[in-house]
Amino acid sequence: MSDSSSLLNRMLDKVEKVGNKLPDPAVMFFGLLIIVWVFSFLLSGVQFDAIHPLTGENVEVNNLLSGAAMADFLANMVGTFMGFAPLGVVLVAMLGVGVAERSGFINVAIKLMLNVTPKLLLTPVLIMIAIVSHTAVDAGYVLVIPLGGVIFYAAGRHPLAGIAAAFAGVSGGFSANFVPSAVDPLLQGFTQSAAQILDPSIQLNPLNNYYFTAMSSIIVILVGWYLTDRVIEPRLSKTPIDGDQDDMPALDDVTPRDRKAFYSGVVTMVVGLVALYFAATAENTPLADPTGELASFSAPLMQMIVPLIFLMFILPGIVHGYVSGNFTNSQDVIRAMTKSMEDMAYYMVMAFFCALFIKAFGDSNLGILLSIKGATFLSSLELSGGVTMVGIIFLVAFINLFVGSASAKWALISPIFVPMLMQLGYSPDLTQAAYRVGDSTSNIITPLLPYFPLVVLYCQRYVKGTGIGSLVALMLPFTVSLLVLWSAFLIIYWMLGIPLGIQSNYIYPAG
Repeated sequence: MSDSSSLLNRMLDKVEKVGNKLPDPAVMFFGLLIIVWVFSFLLSGVQFDAIHPLTGENVEVNNLLSGAAMADFLANMVGTFMGFAPLGVVLVAMLGVGVAERSGFINVAIKLMLNVTPKLLLTPVLIMIAIVSHTAVDAGYVLVIPLGGVIFYAAGRHPLAGIAAAFAGVSGGFSANFVPSAVDPLLQGFTQSAAQILDPSIQLNPLNNYYFTAMSSIIVILVGWYLTDRVIEPRLSKTPIDGDQDDMPALDDVTPRDRKAFYSGVVTMVVGLVALYFAATAENTPLADPTGELASFSAPLMQMIVPLIFLMFILPGIVHGYVSGNFTNSQDVIRAMTKSMEDMAYYMVMAFFCALFIKAFGDSNLGILLSIKGATFLSSLELSGGVTMVGIIFLVAFINLFVGSASAKWALISPIFVPMLMQLGYSPDLTQAAYRVGDSTSNIITPLLPYFPLVVLYCQRYVKGTGIGSLVALMLPFTVSLLVLWSAFLIIYWMLGIPLGIQSNYIYPAG
């Protein structure tokens, strides 16, 4: 082993050791909730020179320890937990995925895929699938990431390496996709509103970053492929797999009956997708928004992504189960769904405290204050465009450790960055692209990501001692590499004058 590899392993070992000394995620979120309460009380009387870019009002920290605030907190505790967005996504999707998994449908699909995928290409194919999963919003967290562990384990490789590769694709490469998704019009809407502060007539295309994000997917795949095979998996060779063997994917051959059952399930899925296609493309389709758009967030098609995932897995799973003989009656289907919910019990406990912390952090305005202060400081430095873009990327990556919502962060800082750089001659499309890079790269190392505890749970299926530090140590090489290489790619891409997307890269006059 080279000195550099040895040094890297020692650094990651220290990160893992320190991180694993952190309390259980549920306890950590409760502790952070207490910290937010205390700081909201201490800073509530302080006057900050921070203007909210959307309201134009001065930002003040709200005291969450006041009688009225605590009464509101307790009165809305149930609603806060039930309204926690990732909770519904995870539970509904896992009901369908659980049936497909326990019927044997997913297991057979993996085996057949392994038969046609060369072992050398297993990692890049997995990362590519993870990237494409962004089209279904957060489905990759509950579908692709656990499948990464299953696929690697079935191939005789370390399952945690598969989970890490899938996590890097789903979350670390969140803004790298060659398939347009609902994220594109969401961010474009905030960018256009911010640009209209300076130029009220400006109109931006929802795919104004499409060319860049499509090319970025290649960067994410190559970086993830190299790190998984050359850094992560060799390091995991010393980590024994001590999970429950009864819960591990079977490595037996695919029987003719299983193959028949799988193809029956696939036909069921294809029929459903064809029906969905004709329903979506029909004239005056009810799946579009009032303007006829299918990809907007107000379109019913985008709002029913998770239920569609549920149906597209539970229906083939049921068909596969009955044809294969794994299901003999409806009770078997219900038991499969029940078992999937039993596996999610620990996640629901963590989600409860996570939801309370995120709600308190937002209500206190501490997150808003942190975002505005950081953005204002960077803009006051008056650096060149390229340096400023890198600064934005690193600032967003840092803020993302505390404020997880991509749309919330961009809504706050786009009114500052977009008009400022327009006056220097840089298009809103470039600023938005820089934001997307910074937002993606640090997702995979912040325990405050709502899905982070869920990924820890996936790892514990194979290695019981996996903790927060273990996962951070796994993902840190991905974050550092993507942050540096993806930033450099954006700057080179921009300097070469390549359009970032459709109808983008319009240059605005300085001043």
